This record gives sequence, C-alpha cells and structure tokens, in this order.
Amino acid sequence: MGSVNINRNLADQFYRYKMPKLITKVEGKGNGIKTVIVNMVEVAKALNRPPTYPTKYFGCELGAQTKFDIKAERYIVNGSHEAAKLQDLLDGFIKRFVLCPACGNPETILGVQAKKGVISTSCKACGHQGFIDTTHKLATYIMKNPPDVDPAITGASVQSGKKNKRKSKDESKSVKKQQNGDDGSHNVSDNSLPDNGHGENLEEDDWSVDTDAESVAKRMENLTLGAKGLMHNNDLEKPLQERLDIFFEFVKKYNSIINASAVRDIVAESERLELRDKAILIICVVLLNENIISQIKAYKILFLKFTSENLKAQKYLMGGIEQVINEHKEVLLPKVVHILKTLYDEDILDEEAILEWGVKPSKKYVSKELAQEIHEKAQPFLRWLKEAEEEDESSEEEENVEVVYSDRVRSTTLQEIKEPPAPKSPPEEEEEDDLDIDAI
Repeated sequence: MGSVNINRNLADQFYRYKMPKLITKVEGKGNGIKTVIVNMVEVAKALNRPPTYPTKYFGCELGAQTKFDIKAERYIVNGSHEAAKLQDLLDGFIKRFVLCPACGNPETILGVQAKKGVISTSCKACGHQGFIDTTHKLATYIMKNPPDVDPAITGASVQSGKKNKRKSKDESKSVKKQQNGDDGSHNVSDNSLPDNGHGENLEEDDWSVDTDAESVAKRMENLTLGAKGLMHNNDLEKPLQERLDIFFEFVKKYNSIINASAVRDIVAESERLELRDKAILIICVVLLNENIISQIKAYKILFLKFTSENLKAQKYLMGGIEQVINEHKEVLLPKVVHILKTLYDEDILDEEAILEWGVKPSKKYVSKELAQEIHEKAQPFLRWLKEAEEEDESSEEEENVEVVYSDRVRSTTLQEIKEPPAPKSPPEEEEEDDLDIDAI
C-alpha cells in the first residue's frame, strides 16, 4: 500500500503532504453487511483531523449509518463500499474541511464557536483565517464534537489545554517583563545584536541546529506521526537490507508491549521506510515466540493493518511464521494446524493466500526439509479448507439457478376442446361439380 497526495488534484511527485491510501474490508452478509475502514486512524492523522470526522462524512454522503469503536480503532460504514469510491468521497471531505481556501495547503486548524454556530479555520502555512460552510451535515457533528474534546484525538485533554493556555499567558507576561525591564524601560545599544523575542541576543549558533545522528533522532521522536511522514529522510536512500535492520530495531524497542499508540508508530515507521509489505515478516520474527497462538490474537489489529486485502503481505507473513516455527521447532511444529486456523479465524490470512502457500514448499525462508515438514503437518487443515471451498462453490451454483417467471401463466385457463367431427368426403362426382371453371 502506497501513499497519495492529500490534494489529489495536484500531480506533483514532490508534493510534501502525503496520506496513506484507504484500506477497506467488507464484513457480514445481507442486511448486516458493513465496510470497515482498516487504516482510518493513519489517514486521519495525516489530515490532522479526528478519524470520526471523515467516517461520519462518508455516512452523510452515502446515506448510511456509521459506527466507531475508538479503543479497537474500528471505523465502520454500513453497506458494501469499495475503497476507490470512499477515496473519491474523501477528496470532498479534504476540500471542505482540511485544505486552506487561500493557499490550498492542509496545515489548517479547526475551531468551534458553538454559541455563534460557526466553525473557524486558521492556516499555519499562510496565516489565513476564515470560516467553514456549515450547511453540510457533518458541520453539525463537528459542533457537538469539537476537535479538542473529540475522544478519538490523541494528545492533551480539555483540562490540559486550559493549563497550556494559562501557561502561555504566564510566559507571555514574563516575556514582556524581560523585554521591558522592571522599570518599564527598554534600552538597546547600537552595537547589540537583534532580540529573539525572549530578551536574549541572537548569536550565530542560534541560527543552526545540531545535525548529528543523536540530535536528529531526538527531534524525530518529538514530531507527530503526521509530521514525520512529511519530512524527507535519508533512510530511503539506503539499501533494502539496511532499512529492514532499522525497522527491526524500531519494533524491538517496544518489547512486545503493543497498544494503540505502538500500532500507529510501527505502521508509520514501515511507511517511512517504504517497507509496507515486507514489514510484517520483521514483526513476526520480533514479536512472536512459542506462545504464538495467543500472541496472534493479542496483536490482531497490528497484523490487520498490514495484511487486510494485501495478498503480498500475507505471503510475507507466512514466511515470518515459518521462521518462528524454525526457532521453536519442538513446541510449534506439532501446532502448525492450530496456528493456520487461528490466522484464518482472525481474518489475518485469506483462504486464497493459505491455499497458494500450500501448493509447494519453499526454501526461501527456512530449509527445504523443514518447509516440507511444515507442509506435511498443515495437510489436514489444507484439505479441510479445500473441501469447504468446494462446498461453497456447489452451494453457489445451486443458488444461481435462474427461475423464469411469466405473467402468461397466470392468464392461462384450462378448457376442454372438443374436436369437430371429420367432414365426410363427398362422392367423386360432387367434387367435380364443385370445381370453379374460372379459377382454373
């Protein structure tokens, strides 16, 4: 999965405002069918908006109900909707509620004035301030759930926001005192350097920043995920193996503590290093051990971020599972069937990926002997999966029998038809008398 320009009307490849493509997954059948937006949190983070806003926007545009499970990071729109269709709708949301009307950049901040019934917007890029059109239905939701109190927004709460305001006021007062002095006087000598706004003189060193690796790493940690995605990093110029090593060390530092914040960080780092498909292999090697079955369930959300509707990532996942089995052969080799079934039941692996993997053992990740042994252990599950697939196909064929209905059947009535008696053949002489001479 790649990234796209936030403003998709711009085709500039060097456009620095990027967001991930939407990933969707359709669940359920019949009236219970629904579309789960798998990576809504990452997309919303890039837009600097709560994930509930674009999800609610989809519901307004499609006339469908929406559901949010913020802790599990599940954002749902009722009905079956393709990712491309929702991506087009997202462009409308971005145009209305994200892009600055003056400069077109997405560096805007929303503010709600509920008493006045207006939603203000201010741009950090150009300084433009204005108001958003409140005729759209989403505007009502934003009024009731402003950005600073929306539960889906990570960061400071309303209370901490008030503290920050008080702190900024106190700082501004101290700045004024430093600038004006206790007696209110402000003397500047002709030879003094310019003021930096805090009563301190600027020196040449103040205009530069440390560029060593440690300082850069600290600044990257202080940046939000959205800002990290906008920054150019030299790691992309490194070979694939070095980028995989960087990602390995990154995942390793979480020490198996995978919460919602860790999931976001790991996904963002994989995108920064452009390892989206291969990243799941590293995640398996770092996080999984002999307790693999319980760990798969615990890390389900993390796995789904990479494997949902991504057959290529699912193939790398199977490679990672093989390597984990290789590390704990005595414990995990007898559990191959249970491991595959857990991955299948949790929707992490699709039927197609498992059957394709089961066609032929590969020595790409483990030895040929071990790969063969793993496939032999997996045969009962593979047979079960094939039989289930054949049953589904036969049932679908039965369901697809076409019944033709015709109104003609309704109007048809049964009547007894009596055959008229056969006419008696006249004598030959009479037949000759009946001939019309003129007709001949």
